[in-house]
Amino acid sequence: MTETFDLHARLSGALHSRAEAWRFVADFAASWQQPLQAGDGWSVAEVEAAERRLGLVLPVALREAQLLLGRRTDLTSNHDTLLKPDELHVVDGALVYRVENQGAASWGILLADLDGDDPGTVMRPDLADESQERWEAWESSLTVACIEMVMSETVLFGGGFTDFLDAGAEEAGVVGRFRELPVVGRDVRWFADADVLIREVDGSCLNVRARTEKALDQLRDSVPGDWLEG
Repeated sequence: MTETFDLHARLSGALHSRAEAWRFVADFAASWQQPLQAGDGWSVAEVEAAERRLGLVLPVALREAQLLLGRRTDLTSNHDTLLKPDELHVVDGALVYRVENQGAASWGILLADLDGDDPGTVMRPDLADESQERWEAWESSLTVACIEMVMSETVLFGGGFTDFLDAGAEEAGVVGRFRELPVVGRDVRWFADADVLIREVDGSCLNVRARTEKALDQLRDSVPGDWLEG
C-alpha cells in the first residue's frame, strides 16, 4: 500500500466524492497507520440505538463514518475526540459529533441539515461568555471533515514517529520543499513526500509524522528549531 498510495492524487478526488472519501480514508489508514478491519466501527444496532435516543436520523455520511472507523481511536481520538454513538448529543440546534480535547470547541451538523447525505459541518468555540457562543460554518461536507480528522489525528499519534515544532515563518517555510497537498482543514496546510506527512497550522506550528526514525531525523535536520521530541 505504501508503494502505490498517491496521497496527492487520491486526496484531490476524495474531497469531491463521498465514495472516494471513504476509499481514501481506508487506504490512508493502511498506508500510514493500520488497515481498517471488521469491528473497527460501531455496529448498526449501536448507531440505530443512538438515533432512537436522539429522536432523529443520522446523515448517511455520519452513519458511514461510525460504521467504518468509529472505534479506531488512533484515527479519530489522539487529540480531539470523535464521539461514540451513545455520546452524540444536541446543542442549540446542532448535532455534536466531535469535541476538542480540553472542551475548547465542538463540531456538529445543524439539525436543519441532517436530511442531507453529506452535510456541511459547523464549529462552536467554548467561550467565557456563553451568550457569545455561536455555531460557525466549518467544513463543506462531513466527509471532508472526516478526512481532515484522520490526517490530523495520524500526525498527532503518540505511538509513531511523530514530532512537533513551534516554528517561525522562516523555519516553517522550509517545508515548502515538500509537495503541498490539496487544501483540507481550516487554517491548515499539508505537505508530504513518500516518507513524511506534515501539517502546518496557522503558518507556523508543525506536526509531523514519518514512516521511519531515519526519515524523521532527516526532517529535523532540514528544518531547524527546537523540536519537542528531537
